[in-house]
Order: sequence, then structure tokens, then C-alpha cells
Amino acid sequence: MSVVDLRRNRPSSMFFWPTPERPVIARGEGIHVWDESGKRYIDGSSGPQTVNIGHGNRRVAEAAQAQMAKIAYAFRSHFRSEPAEQLADELARMAPGDLDMAFFCSGGSEAVEAAIKLARQHALARGEAERYRIISRLPSYHGCTLGALSLTGDPAMSAPFAPMMQSMPKIPAPFCAYRREGQSLDEAALEFADALEAQIVAQGPQTVLAFIMEPVGGAATGALTAPDVYYRRVREICDRYGVLLIFDEVMSGAGRTGKYLAAEHFGVLPDIVVLAKGLASGYVPFGAIMAPRRIVDVVNASGGYNHGHTYSASPLACAIARAVLAEHVERDLIGNAARMGALMRAGLEQLWETYEFIGEVRGKGLLLGFDLVADRRSGRPLPPDLNAHLLLGQAAYERGLIVYSRRVMNGRRGDNFLVSPPLILNESDVEEILDILGASMREVAPTIRAAMAGA
Repeated sequence: MSVVDLRRNRPSSMFFWPTPERPVIARGEGIHVWDESGKRYIDGSSGPQTVNIGHGNRRVAEAAQAQMAKIAYAFRSHFRSEPAEQLADELARMAPGDLDMAFFCSGGSEAVEAAIKLARQHALARGEAERYRIISRLPSYHGCTLGALSLTGDPAMSAPFAPMMQSMPKIPAPFCAYRREGQSLDEAALEFADALEAQIVAQGPQTVLAFIMEPVGGAATGALTAPDVYYRRVREICDRYGVLLIFDEVMSGAGRTGKYLAAEHFGVLPDIVVLAKGLASGYVPFGAIMAPRRIVDVVNASGGYNHGHTYSASPLACAIARAVLAEHVERDLIGNAARMGALMRAGLEQLWETYEFIGEVRGKGLLLGFDLVADRRSGRPLPPDLNAHLLLGQAAYERGLIVYSRRVMNGRRGDNFLVSPPLILNESDVEEILDILGASMREVAPTIRAAMAGA
């Protein structure tokens, strides 16, 4: 009996978050993956917004093999490595403004932890030991490790671990589409941004270290994007109170939104940026933070950055990330994300015109999302027991399209979806994704409308 047969005929020895029963994956190529039965799926979510350059990339495989033939691992306390040094230089050239220093780790949660530790050590080095509070948004997602979870705005996720961690203050995420009657988008955005100042004052400005946010939302908010004035006001407030601005670009960074960093869309430069996912396109666990020398030099002068991991700046991981970056640049995948994202968004907006239970289409480039709601004007969610996010997600899955669906805060913010395929897709791929999504929407529409009528 084969390994696959054994796995199918006895309980798995793995444990993880409960998910619907899924087949065993066999292989992947480009934007597609195949299960063991030969069924093909469009990876319309790039895994969890990770596989930017698609599956089965030969350049990455060759880069990994070449580096492994030299040396796969070296501890950064013992040696510097050429792949890590080169990658840091290349990222510094890609990033806007003065984000010219990099620290490498193994994923998004690790990178968030690294960012907040850098921020804290910067405050200590400046003689501002009272600064430790980090404000984030509700809802939001910044990771599952305890430090990152304290920033994640989802009480259902954090509640079991509350006694084990330092809870951090939250402000509302800017769902400007669901604003008060008569209020403009910009007025709503400024009101949401001003909540940051109110929270800083309430906490005591001398105690607030940083504000962390996703410039384009991820899993918790379905690609939530605010009007430009929101970002400018947030930057002004942080500057006024000496608060560091951290952009969590684990999902939105590395080219997915049609810019290398989503921050570039809004003309606002954060003090620290968090990257992962698309940075190595899922070919190896990898993450990074980027910060300016003005912050790093202060920390170095006080004794150095007190943080690290076994696999930080792994030569193998950095070589793979360099190959991924080269694919982005040489194939103009960032430009393609902007072009194909515009086509995808137009198609999603057509669905919005057809289905009154789609609340808002949002996002940038190929980090696009929408939510299903009971009332488009107020954003009132559908009944929780409907599980609309699972209903539509499964309908698409059965048709061979994988989209990312999630409900947060026990459904109080609706049922969110992300459409975020690899950046290599073409116009016919966009059309196929929209066709399948449209067919899936037609299937579930009667059930959703019946639930709305009975609510």
C-alpha cells in the first residue's frame, strides 16, 4: 500500500486548526495545483497570499540546488553570508525612502515580533523606557505567536491566551464604506484616523511606542483599503506624539498590490515594514523587517539588536528569496499585478452590481477582497449560523477555484473573501477565475437571500 493510501485509510498523525476534509495535493505548476486524483485547481489565493511567482518555478529550484551544493546553513553569529548580504542590498534598493536595513527571519509572526522588539529597543536607547504600548486595529491580524497575538484584533483568537500575554489597545479599522448617513468617504477616513490620536492621549502619550496596521488589509478585513487621507493623517499623528508607525506588509508587500510596498500607493513612509509570504513565494519559510539606519544606528549604539532566531538569515532561504525577487523584477510581475488586478477588480465590481449581499469590493493590485453582508448600507453581517464564508468558498472549491474565506470577531464584521492569485496570471486566467466565482455566487445566492429575508 502506498503512503498516500495509508494516509487515506487511517486517521492523520498531524494536528492543526480544523478544516473541511481535503484531498492530498500532488503537484503544482504556475497558477494551478493538482490533487492525487488528477483534479486541477486554480490557486486563486496563492495559498494564503503567498505564492506570488506561482508553483514549480525552475529558477527558484535551480537557485536552491546551487546554494545547497555550497552550504545550506550557517549561523549568523558565526558567519555572514553572500546571499543574505546581497538580498539585503537588493531589498534596500526596492523599498521606498530610507528603509535601507534588513533583518531576516522565518515568517510573518516572527517578523512582527522582530519589529516590535526593534521599536522597544529604540525607545530604550533613547531613554524613553515608559514607551511600551503598541496600538493596533480591530479587527486585524498580525500573527499567532503571543507577542503578535496581543496586537491581533480578534478577541475570539486571543481570549484563550489572555492570561499569558500583555493585551494592547485597539482602535476601529477604517470600514469607511459603512459610514454615517451624509458623511463623505474622506470625512469617515479622518474620523477613523483621529481615533488613533484619541487612543494615544487616553493611554498617555509617553507610554505609546508604536502603531501597527496593514496598509491594505489581509485575512481579518478582506483587503480593506482606506482613502488616502487616512494614511496621511495617521502619519501626522504618529509624528506629533513620537510614535513609530509600523506597516505590516506580510500580505500586501513584495509586489502583490502593484507596487513593491503597498505604502507606495499612499505616499506615506512607515518607520518599520514587516514582510513575509510573497518575499520567498512560499518556496521556503521566510520573513523580514526593514527599517532606516536612523533607527538601527541608535539601537546598535546602545549595545545592538537583542533578538535572533536559529534560522535568521539562512543562506539557503536568502538565496531562494533572491531568485524570487529576480522573477518579480525581470518578468515585471509587479506591473502585471497592477494590470491584471484592474481587470479582476472590474469583474468583481460587476458581481457587486448583481448581488446586493456583496457589501464592498476593495483592495489594490492582486490583493482584492469583498465581504458578504445582510445590509450593504450599514455593513450588518449575515446570520452567523449561515456560515456564508464557508458556503461560497466550498462552492468555488468544488468547481476547482481556491479563494480565501474567513470570518473574524465571531462574524461581527461579516464574511470576508480574498481573491489573490499568483502575479503571473494572464487575461484568460482572470476570465476563468471570474467565471467560476460567478457560477459559485449564482449557486449560493438563493440560500443567502433566504437567510436575509428571515433575519
